[in-house]
Amino acid sequence: MCVILQEAKNLTSATETKTVAGETEKQEQDAKGKLVEFGFHMQRENFARSTIQTFSHLLRKLQESGANLLDPESVKDVLSKRMISNNSKATTKGAYSCFLKYLGLSWKPPKIHFQTKIPFIPTELEIDALIAGTGRTTSSLLQTLKETGMRIGEALRLKWTDINAESTTIILNEPEKGSNPRIFRVSSKLIGMLQALPKKTDRVFGTSTVQNRLNMLRQQRKRLAMKLGNPRLNRITFHTLRHWKGTMEYHKTHDPWHVKQLLGHKSLTSTEIYINVEQAIFNEDDQQFHVKVASSVAEASKLLEVGFEYVMDIEGKKLLRKRK
Repeated sequence: MCVILQEAKNLTSATETKTVAGETEKQEQDAKGKLVEFGFHMQRENFARSTIQTFSHLLRKLQESGANLLDPESVKDVLSKRMISNNSKATTKGAYSCFLKYLGLSWKPPKIHFQTKIPFIPTELEIDALIAGTGRTTSSLLQTLKETGMRIGEALRLKWTDINAESTTIILNEPEKGSNPRIFRVSSKLIGMLQALPKKTDRVFGTSTVQNRLNMLRQQRKRLAMKLGNPRLNRITFHTLRHWKGTMEYHKTHDPWHVKQLLGHKSLTSTEIYINVEQAIFNEDDQQFHVKVASSVAEASKLLEVGFEYVMDIEGKKLLRKRK
């Protein structure tokens, strides 16, 4: 009799386990379906393609870590245990909040504060070494970001019709984050690199996603960092080149409005970080200048056109300078 009762208990336990497993599998499938629908929803709402890719990637990572996207408490638990930076957690929290809003649900999100950090600024030699050591498409993409300071999502949207080889310019007609369209004068070297790429689609860099391009960069820079014995190369991301460009442009011009326009910032607040970084990297006492004296407004205008900046009036003449 005891044996029969034990077998009955075992059978009941097994049935319950199968039922729970079945419910868990169904919940996972439901969540995956909702995630696909959420992607289409973001497209209809005109979210930036890079934002759609980032949000989808972060939410999938939550799922892979064991979170049930239909259960906010499950997400909280997984998010608190994941070994990622606070900034990554804050971005994931924002992505999940947007997903819940689409579902018509809400949650009490955990307190995660985004921490502003001083960006890593590599040397130009390190950037050029990375460009020279990566594959044709990756190196062309890196050179584009170095010369223009575009966001990676903006660069991946570039079309062949945006490139003018004759005037060596690139037009950005699909900016991100509400920025204005911009036009960049670039080097003939970059134009040549871009023209050597295969023209399989209307987009210069094909149809790869930001995540795919980032994965390729990680593989190639890891190999190159080991080959050159320089682990700093592993810290260079696509966005690093935007920080580098902003810092170098401010160093060259000392004009925050120029840097703001170049990078497409909505306000000078976003540009201020490059002023701080430039002041830390470069020692004003070590800077040398070409100095010119203008006797008239016409002479001063010509000097301003070629990059000189006004300093002061002295003895009825205008003093201008430009960094060597």
